[in-house]
Parts: sequence; C-alpha cells; structure tokens
Amino acid sequence: MRSRSLALIAVGTGLVMAVSACGADTSGGGSTSGTTDDGPGEGAKVGVILPETATSVRWEGFDKPLLESALKAEGLDPDVRNAQGDVRKFGTIADGMIDAGVEVLIIATPNSEVGASVAKKAEAQGVHVIDYDRLNRGGTSRYYVSFDNVAVGELQGRGLVEGLAALAPGKRPAEVIEIGGAPTDHNAALLTQGQKKVLQAKYDSGDYRLVRSQPIEGWDNGKGGTTFEQVLTGNGRRVDGVVAANDGLAGAVITVLKKFGLNGKVPVTGQDATPEGLRAVLRGDQYMTVFKPIAAEAEAAAKLAGALAKGDTAAADALATGTTEDAKGHRRVKSVLLTPQLITKDRVKLVVDAGFVEPADICVPDTRAACAEQGIG
Repeated sequence: MRSRSLALIAVGTGLVMAVSACGADTSGGGSTSGTTDDGPGEGAKVGVILPETATSVRWEGFDKPLLESALKAEGLDPDVRNAQGDVRKFGTIADGMIDAGVEVLIIATPNSEVGASVAKKAEAQGVHVIDYDRLNRGGTSRYYVSFDNVAVGELQGRGLVEGLAALAPGKRPAEVIEIGGAPTDHNAALLTQGQKKVLQAKYDSGDYRLVRSQPIEGWDNGKGGTTFEQVLTGNGRRVDGVVAANDGLAGAVITVLKKFGLNGKVPVTGQDATPEGLRAVLRGDQYMTVFKPIAAEAEAAAKLAGALAKGDTAAADALATGTTEDAKGHRRVKSVLLTPQLITKDRVKLVVDAGFVEPADICVPDTRAACAEQGIG
C-alpha cells in the first residue's frame, strides 16, 4: 500500500477533500465482485456490509458499485452485501464474512449497537474494521470514513435561511418544523448539531419559531410524512420552512405540502443529491439538497482498507489524519472526513457535470424547462 497522503480529485466547482479535525444494493446475496469491469479481485478479502435500501437509493445505486470498483483498484477482493435494515441479518452477514477470512470489514450499520457488536467480534478475530459513513458510538473501530456531517447540517441550516429570505421575506417569526433522522444514527445527531449552529440564534432572537423537532425512527420516509402531517395540522396547517434531514424525508414532506397546496411556497431542505431530490429542487418543491460525492468516500475507504490489509497502520494513519469524537465510547476515532456542497436550483448542473447523475435522470417532462434554463442536457 502506498504510504503517501490521500489525494482525491476535486468534484464539481470548489469541491475538495477536507480531512477535518472536527466532527447520512441487493439483499444479502453472494459476492458481487463480478459486477464491475475492473477484473476479478485477487488480493486480500474485504467484506462490505451496507445497511438498507428502503430509505435511500444511494446504497444500491452508488456506494455498492463505487466501493467494488475502488477496492478492486487497490488490488483487493471485495464482497459487498446489504442487510436490508435487519440488524440480525447484519450480524449474520458479518459472521459469515469473518468465517470466510476477510482481512478488513467495512461497515455502514443500521444502528450503533449492532455496529459496535460486529466490530468487537471482528477485531477479536484479527479483522480490521472501518466504520463507513456512520460512526458506531461506543464501538471499537479504529477508523472512520465519512463526510463532515456537522458541515452537512450547517449547509441545511444555511439553505433554510436562504429559502425563507426568498419565500417568506419579512415574516417574523417564521414557523419551522424539523424532521430529523434516526435517533440511533450518530450522523443524525451531527446533522442536528450543524443545523443548530445556524438556526439556534434565529430561534433565540424570535426571528424563527421552532414548532417541533422530531427525529424519525429508521429514517423511515412513511413515518416522516405521517409525523410531519400530524405536526402541521396540529399547528393549524401553518409552516414557513421545513428542515428535512435527507431527500427521502424531504420527499415525504413535499407530498404532504402538496396535499394542502403549500408545495413551492415553503422551503424544504434535504441531502444526498438523489435524482428524486434534484428533480424536486428543479421543480421548486425542495429548496436545496447537499451533494456528497460518494466516489470520493468509496475511494478513501478503499485506500484505507488497502493499507490495513497489508498491516501498514502507519500508512492508514497517514490517510486518516482527522479525528471524530465518540462521546459514548470516550474516545477519538481516526477519521477521513470529506467536504459536502450545498446545491440549490442554480447549482444542480454541478452535480451533473461531476458525473453523479445523468441529465436523463433529472430532466423529465415537468423539469425540462428548468433544465434548459440551467443549461442541463
């Protein structure tokens, strides 16, 4: 494994990798290593377990193929599976991979409890564990690769402020509903931390009024929509802005807003720059999303896995120069944290130009005019 510092190609305009000192598929079938064109992996076995496919398209559409490709590029033999949101299945897949002799395990877990349990068992068998995208609080994994999720939350807060200035200028107090991620996901807590860096002063000053802040178990879009509708109706169907933690929850919120004729009149945040989210941004139903170039995350995880598979912890440490606080585990975890980017309607083209989505994915009948306006296509 090369011991040079990790370098990633900038994606889009002004998007660079940032290693920060501060800190959100198929069913579990067999190995998927034959699904890319990089040739079969012949090196050390690396197991990857992804969390689910129900709440976000990213795991199947992006992380899986990108991780396979990046791991093979490092000369490794990847086995990528998905637990479909089932914590027992997650543990069973991990046991099978450990028994099969993986040297590195990359885990994006449904919750910290199963992640911590899997890491402890794997490390007892001499397997290196990398927390991928989600830090397992109270766990033992020595390395963590993700985006700076506090920064993601700050971008969502900034997006809401910009959206309210555009759609509800002069309204005081602007009434805000927050629909958060899973309370068991550390990323959701980091998002909230970042959001509050921007929004708390607005609440304290009386410029905004927080109607309710509600985390959603399992990032479940259906639950998110139902919860939002209950909060909205309980507030007399009044809302000026919505902080939705990701594009899936944003879509559920927008469905409810459409029911009451409020879509396009209320800024809604998101993250992940999914095709659905980008289409909503182009339509004006969603004010912003956050672009997180998963190719960079997959490449960083693969390089780290390559170093660990060779037992070169010095090289691994040279890559993971940031740290993330695990308050539950009373430890700091060596981290590679990447920089996210705020995407509003006039910046959707950046995501297309980066190759993250194709124009055909987002330029559909009800968005073609907006695509043409933004030079997409």
